[in-house]
Amino acid sequence: MTINRLNSLLLFALIATLSSITLTASAGDKGFAYVSNQSSGTLGVIDLGTLEMVAPLDVAAKGPRGIGISSDGAFVVTANKDSDNISIADTTGATTPKLIAIGKNPEFVRVMNGNAYITYEPTPSTGLAGKAEQKDDDAIPGHIAIVDLKTGKVIHDIVGKPETEGVEFTKDGKLMIVTNESDNSITVHDAKTGKLLKNIPVGQYGNRPRGIKNSPDGRIYVTTLEFSDKMLVLDSQFKVIKAVPTGKSPYGISFDRDGKRLFIASNKEKALQVFDAQTFEKIKDIHTGDRCWHFTFTPDDSKILLACGKSNEIVVIDTATLEVIKRIEDKNLPWGLVTYPKSMGSLDRP
Repeated sequence: MTINRLNSLLLFALIATLSSITLTASAGDKGFAYVSNQSSGTLGVIDLGTLEMVAPLDVAAKGPRGIGISSDGAFVVTANKDSDNISIADTTGATTPKLIAIGKNPEFVRVMNGNAYITYEPTPSTGLAGKAEQKDDDAIPGHIAIVDLKTGKVIHDIVGKPETEGVEFTKDGKLMIVTNESDNSITVHDAKTGKLLKNIPVGQYGNRPRGIKNSPDGRIYVTTLEFSDKMLVLDSQFKVIKAVPTGKSPYGISFDRDGKRLFIASNKEKALQVFDAQTFEKIKDIHTGDRCWHFTFTPDDSKILLACGKSNEIVVIDTATLEVIKRIEDKNLPWGLVTYPKSMGSLDRP
């Protein structure tokens, strides 16, 4: 073979390789959404360029609910209800997911500063217990496990209030804020050690605080009161400012990126509600589906993806028109979803 022929072949191979890389990058250049599928033990993966499902990602465990993603998008973390553990799964699918034992009923996940924060509820009840047994269960403290994602070790296991649920952080990342459903309280902890710093009772305003979010400017916090059809607004020192009526059974909550609008997934209202984040006046109810708990914006902020478990779909909403533009079928009981690149949403933020 002549030198010229060899050079031509090498050049052809290089061009083919670069073309392949370009096509692969182009397919996902708007990023991906990862959906926790509670009934299948997998993550649905949505190409945000096409808004179509691609190959699912295995988490090697049963009942994934809460979901978070690492800052570099290399790993997703799921809280697996039926396996009492979390999965740390490679988003490329190239390696077997790492499983870490946590405790009974792990539910909510936040990933922050290289750690995963997981709420779990070590109660024996399945939700079918009688009133007396359920009352006893409601008095058992929940926990927050802090896992170092590099080592895969639980570095702190914090005993919290009954039914620990949502997790948020201050803008500087130094404090962790936790909602406690059965205790009707919000607790503030040191984010590194988990030490309890403050307890805020909210029972006088309503029942069952669940979702919680800090505004982009860090000045206010908003939590949903699921059993009282309200959201509660608190200032930066966690003093209650006001209670605002919402639709039935509000849960997931998020500001948009610039903090002008506030979005709430009101489960039994079957709506994603939009509020002015300054006045808290309602802008619109967007009809959705059944058991829609969690949602995320796309990284370019042009759309919202809402997981509706009981109607087996991901509802796609245009953020400019506030209209539903697509429904993506997902028959595996979708629970929550996050994106990479990271975006605003009820389970994550950039």
